[in-house]
Parts: sequence; C-alpha cells; structure tokens
Amino acid sequence: MELRQLEYLVAVVEEANFTRAAARLHVAQPGVSAQIKQLERELGEPLLDRSGRQVRPTAVGAAVLPYARAALAAVAGVRLAVDELTGLVRGRVTVGTVAPLVAPVLDLPGLLAGFYRQHPDVEISLSEANAVQLIDELRTGQIDLAFIAMGDATPPGLAAHDVVDEEIVAAVRHGDPLAGRASVPLAGLRDRALICLPRGTGVRTIIEEACATAGFRPHVAFEASIPPVLAQLAAHGLGVALLPASAAVSRPDELHTLKVTRPTMRGRIVLAWTADGPTSPAARALLAYARSYLPAPAEVSASSGSS
Repeated sequence: MELRQLEYLVAVVEEANFTRAAARLHVAQPGVSAQIKQLERELGEPLLDRSGRQVRPTAVGAAVLPYARAALAAVAGVRLAVDELTGLVRGRVTVGTVAPLVAPVLDLPGLLAGFYRQHPDVEISLSEANAVQLIDELRTGQIDLAFIAMGDATPPGLAAHDVVDEEIVAAVRHGDPLAGRASVPLAGLRDRALICLPRGTGVRTIIEEACATAGFRPHVAFEASIPPVLAQLAAHGLGVALLPASAAVSRPDELHTLKVTRPTMRGRIVLAWTADGPTSPAARALLAYARSYLPAPAEVSASSGSS
C-alpha cells in the first residue's frame, strides 16, 4: 500500500470522477485508475462503485476513507513540523476573491508576485466566488485567505484587514429627474427601478439591509456582477444604479452621482481569515506579507467626482 494510492482514492471520491481527480492531481487518468485497482487487489475488495454517472465509494471504500485521509494528514503534519523547524516555507495556499478585483482597488497580481519572489516553493491557488460563499469557505477551511466585500461588521469567527472603505452611491444618467440633486434619501428610491450587484455579494447585502431599515423592499430591475456594467446600464437610462462610488465617479460624462442618505451606506473590501489564524506556515507567511504590502484603506465617496 502506497501513500499515492490513498491520495488518488481520496481525490476520486471527492471529485466523484476519475478525470477530474487526475486533473486535480496533475497526473494521467489511466495512472489514477491503475493505482486504485492495485489498491483494491491488495485489499481484496472493491473500493469504488463505477456503475453510475458519478463514481461513489462502496461500503468498504467509505470505511477506508477516514483512515486514508488521516494517513495523508499525518504525512503533511510531518512535513510542516520539519519546515517550521528549518524555517523553510513551502506548501499550498488557496486565496478566494470577489470578482473582479481590478488594479485600482487592489493589485492582487502584484501582491502575489512579490510574495512568490520571496517564497518560490509555495503554490498559490485562486478561486472566485461571492461574499457569502467565501465566508463559508473560510469557516470550513476550504480556503486560507479571502478578499471580501462586506459592511461595517466583520462576520463572527473571522478577522479582517481593511483594504478599501467605499461609499455606496446612487448614479443616474444626465436628464434623469434626480440629476439635478446632490443627494437622495434611500426611501426616495422606493418606487424606482434599481440596478444592483447580485444577491450574495457584500454590496447587495448592505443595500438590502439598508432598505429594510428604511421600510421597503428594493425593486431590482437589473443585476450585473461587475460594477462598471451597472454604471453602463444606468447611463442608458435603465434605472438608478446603487454601486460603489469608484465605479460611478469615474464616469462624470455619462452619469450624475448622488449621495444616498437616511441611511448612508458604506462597504469595505477586506482581507479576511479565520479568527484563530491560518493553520499552515505558507498561509501565515502570505497573510503577514499581504498585511505589510497593502496600503492604508482608501476611502472613496460621492464627493470624489460627482458632477
């Protein structure tokens, strides 16, 4: 019995597919199949049910799985202990981000490039999801660090380093009835078609909570996952965009930006991690580097470029 056979078994079960498991392990699919068949012959029992569309563990495979995972974890622990004693930083770090994080907000490629030059033995994996998914993945250990949009309160169980503190504003095309005003109470948008980020994003959650406080449910006519697209939709007269100020004030020729009052809304982009800290040396090293690399939070508001 070899460790790689146990690693292949765990990967196939988690992916429910030989091809996806092979891609995850960066090996050829026939090699994965051959090694698992060899393990099955050694144990004298089938470990995987290959009869359906998805590969599933047999009763014996399900019984073996916890021991396979424990063996792999033990080996990883041995490597980490040696690395910490020798001062060597290597391993794998998974970083989640809301999409898109563009250079004016965060130079993520620059941050990762600087870290990689210092620690070339660390593999870094990036994944994109909305704020709700990223928070859940941090709590369950699926990712080590995440750049997340959220409101004033940091979710329980997490710690955060502020990257951007940004006002959420209203934006309309020139000629809209609101275009002659500098501000609008949130309740004044009760009967207007709104243009927002999708549910599950930090900004959308902030908007929905503020509308509830103001006593109404927002009428969201258009959704887009990229703030500049929200600005474009508003510029075409499709409604009132509620979006981060940086996406609105950069388009003064197309949009009139208004401050939203009663209540005002602000959103943060933060670097988040679990409150008890990342477990691996590689993730701890990346967190320390990121906190030193990131500048003081930039504040963006409607007054930065309203017409």
